[in-house]
Amino acid sequence: MKDNYGEVTEETIRELAAIVGEAHISTKKEDLEDYSHDEMPLPKPHAPRVIVKPTDATAVSRLLQLAHTKRIPVTPRGGGTGLSGGCIPMYGGILLSLERMNHILRIDKDNFIAIVEPGVTLSQLHNKLEEQGLYYPLHPGEMSATIGGNIATNAGGMNAVKYGVTRHHILGLEAVLPNGEMIKTGGEFVKCTTGYDLTQLIIGSEGTLAVVAKVILKLTTKLAKREVLFVPFTSLQDAIDAVPEILRLKVTPTNIEFMESGIIEIIEKYLDRDMPYHQYESYLMVIMDGDSEREILDYFARVETICRQHGAVEVLMPGSERAKRNLLEARDKFYHALNKFAPMEIIDIVVPRSEIARFVRKVKEISQEHQIPTIIYGHAGDGNVHLHPICLNMDRQEWEKRLPALLADIYRVGVSFGGAISGEHGIGLSKKAYLPIGVDDSLLNVMKGIKRAFDPHNILNPGKIFDLDAKQS
Repeated sequence: MKDNYGEVTEETIRELAAIVGEAHISTKKEDLEDYSHDEMPLPKPHAPRVIVKPTDATAVSRLLQLAHTKRIPVTPRGGGTGLSGGCIPMYGGILLSLERMNHILRIDKDNFIAIVEPGVTLSQLHNKLEEQGLYYPLHPGEMSATIGGNIATNAGGMNAVKYGVTRHHILGLEAVLPNGEMIKTGGEFVKCTTGYDLTQLIIGSEGTLAVVAKVILKLTTKLAKREVLFVPFTSLQDAIDAVPEILRLKVTPTNIEFMESGIIEIIEKYLDRDMPYHQYESYLMVIMDGDSEREILDYFARVETICRQHGAVEVLMPGSERAKRNLLEARDKFYHALNKFAPMEIIDIVVPRSEIARFVRKVKEISQEHQIPTIIYGHAGDGNVHLHPICLNMDRQEWEKRLPALLADIYRVGVSFGGAISGEHGIGLSKKAYLPIGVDDSLLNVMKGIKRAFDPHNILNPGKIFDLDAKQS
């Protein structure tokens, strides 16, 4: 594949500098190394030939026109916080960093929209909207992530049960196609049946179909109160059995998390403090937003009844703001704690919610067969299970040798339970080899056909999600 691409020559670098300015282009070794990876736990770095940082859609268009003409691969990149290798420049070429396209262009309080550039971070957006009394409810766990990166993977996170995932909050896009042509999809309205919905097609395409240059976000207002209920159980099955009944209540929680004792022990060491009721096997954490504390307390009373009917040992609502923050911080830090604990991989399979406990039991059996322990937690409210096979008491090389077979077995079981390979992190590079487990040939061929229609020369983020045969690209 690499032999089919054009080289980034000194002339190309001069042409790129003419587009974005010499100050915003780099071929320095240390910069190339910095942009050769994302946050995937087992990095597979590939350095670009050149890094380019445009400031507007026109520059992106000119850059892609140049790359299209010369058949040079282009890898878009947001904040580099992804976990699947989605922004790694597999074939060198041009690393298109969108970090300077980071402006909030307009906030419309009457129509509840914001128009932003793709390099705007979640933290930046949330802070600005708070000043206006508005709210963008996505919370994928990393507030330095960019809107463009969230769009690439259709990010979900901790608020998904109540508020949905990224695609539920995108009304329209301005995007640049691989040949440099600019398109606008959707608009500043909440419903549309005018032709194909290309907005939703581009969301979740991991930068393989187009480069997002502008985003129309749907906003809401933030509810006044957020409270947490922490519920220990003696078995995960009991905890998961309570979830459908909780979701059948007329009020929708912001999220329902599940966790087991393994991750509790690790987070306690990482934060150097005890979690409540840490001696039990499994836990639910129910997060609820409401207009008043009374509204939430009434809801939690009904949740408590359900949980106790399903064997809950105790039900805890933190008695202070600090205690509540400690619980939420602990859940936010799970991934960081695991990263410090041991070498590990991350899987984000999604299964039907009712199948979580059965799926987890099967994963434990598979882990024992492969002699690789797996830490498990996730979003009980939407079926997204986070699995971390860790290297513990084993030679690192031996662990890495055994890992692919373990992952393949876990993915096969997840799919057999009606699940999918990825719930929110995307396929990228890390899961590409396993995609055929969850996607049959007919569907995969449709995806490849869409990719060829958008990008016949396969220059935009090549090597991600699936490979295209060189003769067909």
